[in-house]
Amino acid sequence: MIARRDILAGATAMLSPLPAAAATPASAPDRRLRQFKAVIEDWRRKDIDAILARLHDDIVWHVVAAAVPPLRGKKAARAFLEKFSQEVAEVHWRLFHAAEVGDRLFVEGVDEFVTSSGNRVAAPYAGIIEFQGDLIIGWRDYVDRSVIDAMRRGGTYPPQVEELINREAL
Repeated sequence: MIARRDILAGATAMLSPLPAAAATPASAPDRRLRQFKAVIEDWRRKDIDAILARLHDDIVWHVVAAAVPPLRGKKAARAFLEKFSQEVAEVHWRLFHAAEVGDRLFVEGVDEFVTSSGNRVAAPYAGIIEFQGDLIIGWRDYVDRSVIDAMRRGGTYPPQVEELINREAL
């Protein structure tokens, strides 16, 4: 028969944090988030080569998941980034929340930028980024394309969008 205190002692041990020595760069809880934030910084500088260096050759990138076919491979990613960079004058991309599960990073944020014609675009989104080694091999952004298109045309933000985009970033 198992004593109640043995069960409690075992449960307490399982819930206790690992000793600091057990944490390594490979198991750091925010490793993938730091890697993705580096992509965001690369984009703010419009450094397409730096972004591509963080992508796997076989990347499958759903830029607007479910709305348009995915980009497949670095050549397609480069073509998209080069075209998009011409449409963007300023980048203000922000993340609000993130969670890592193995080689997947789940993020919630706002894709925010100013177009080359001066219109401010800010669309709430969620993304899933998959890594193979240190490279991004899968990337799915879930965003309402109609919000982006309306803002590109100079539209105003609906109140629910304002509420979502005006939060403190990570």
